Amino acid sequence: MVRKPVVSTISSGGYLQGNVNGKLPSLGGKEPPGQEKVVLKKKITLLRGISIIIGTIIGAGIFISPKGVLQNTGSVGMSLIIWTVCGVLSLFGALSYAELGTSIKKSGGHYTYILEVFGPLPAFVRVWVELLIVRPAATAVISLAFGRYILEPLFIQCEIPELAIKLITAVGITVVMVLNSMSVSWSTRIQIFLTFCKLTAILIIIVPGVMQLIKGQTQHFKDAFSGRDASIMGLPLAFYYGMYAYAGWFYLNFVTEEVENPEKTVPLAICISMAVVTVGYVLTNVAYFTTISAEELLLSNAVAVTFSERLLGNFSLAVPIFVALSCFGSMNGGVFAVSRLFYVASREGHLPELLSMIHVRKHTPLPAVIVLYPLTMIMLFSGDLYSLLNFLSFARWLFIGLAVAGLIYLRYKRPDMHRPFKVPLFIPALFSFTCFFMVALSLYSDPFSTGIGFIITLTGVPAYYLFIIWDKKPKWFRRMSDRITRTLQIILEVVPEEDCHKL
Repeated sequence: MVRKPVVSTISSGGYLQGNVNGKLPSLGGKEPPGQEKVVLKKKITLLRGISIIIGTIIGAGIFISPKGVLQNTGSVGMSLIIWTVCGVLSLFGALSYAELGTSIKKSGGHYTYILEVFGPLPAFVRVWVELLIVRPAATAVISLAFGRYILEPLFIQCEIPELAIKLITAVGITVVMVLNSMSVSWSTRIQIFLTFCKLTAILIIIVPGVMQLIKGQTQHFKDAFSGRDASIMGLPLAFYYGMYAYAGWFYLNFVTEEVENPEKTVPLAICISMAVVTVGYVLTNVAYFTTISAEELLLSNAVAVTFSERLLGNFSLAVPIFVALSCFGSMNGGVFAVSRLFYVASREGHLPELLSMIHVRKHTPLPAVIVLYPLTMIMLFSGDLYSLLNFLSFARWLFIGLAVAGLIYLRYKRPDMHRPFKVPLFIPALFSFTCFFMVALSLYSDPFSTGIGFIITLTGVPAYYLFIIWDKKPKWFRRMSDRITRTLQIILEVVPEEDCHKL
């Protein structure tokens, strides 16, 4: 573990004042009048928790191209079954995380649970890969979808210039970073608004689809299970696409410490969110098939746009705007949640100490938010982002599977642990098996990309011994590191959290 910092505060004149107790300058042993403690406050209510989960799960995929599932199942009926099964399995994973989140009341999600059960090395590798590649690349990809669809109504008759997409994307990323740096309340309020926009967009598709069913437009459901037979590899791949579309149910666990009454709020928010998303996804796919045949869906690059052009006339121009807002919500929810992962990892000594500091007035983890900004911009204007995500997609399921397997381990290792919410053991067992199955599938179906991802992930092992275990670093390095940290503290106006973290 790295050396813990000497706690400092910033005076009104902008100078650092050391204070070993981690408290603001006191007057006669009391807090200064009107001075609030510098901590992350519990501002996430049930509604905000639901908006974080739904708003992060529902991105561009369900609107743009759900053909990955259909392509690998070979029939309409089987594709709808896969969407339903993936929703139920994702609910199992979410319920497992609800138990973990109410038993281990720390923010940080996968990282925290792996650290608690398996120790610091695998936890560090998890956050290492997330910080350097996975999160910047994932944010850049969903942001590019935002940029493309926000510009779509302006370029109806012609191709959208790639430079224009990247520039508007850069603006969107900047807005998200500023929003999450300035206020927890405003970022969650906007997330609620964007979640309602996502649900409105889904209803815009579902309601006309139901009307089509009432009119008897069921020709595409006749012989629903006929068509091209799914191959032995096809169904697992369809399953993989479906699980990817539901990914995001774990983000509320990244911010557990900021949730009001987490023992009740976390499980309830997870159950409501997963029920809404699963029903919404299945009905959206049903709606598509009321108007578009399986063959036409496979040829479409933006299924929601094709659907709306056929049924909604001029109103179809609103659909790209809703898709863009949906992407923006995923960007905002992802940055809000993952910044807490970096904050917790820094607090544990696995990332630079600056990332565990909080803005003295805004009470946001400012450094943990903006650390993503330069990395995301580099990804945005660099090479093939989708290849990077393919390289490392297996890492997500590997570590999620480990975290859920850790729940089973804790049941036997710590049977007396306080568990306000408890799930039957078959739920985490089935879900962790599913995660490891998807990891094995990626190794079998694409050994080259997965192998590269595996190598990238393994770079976290020497990094752990170099940056964390090796404590005999040169004095000039330690002095330079301390000077940089103090300078950035003054510039960003951040200090360490005042209260020692207690459970």
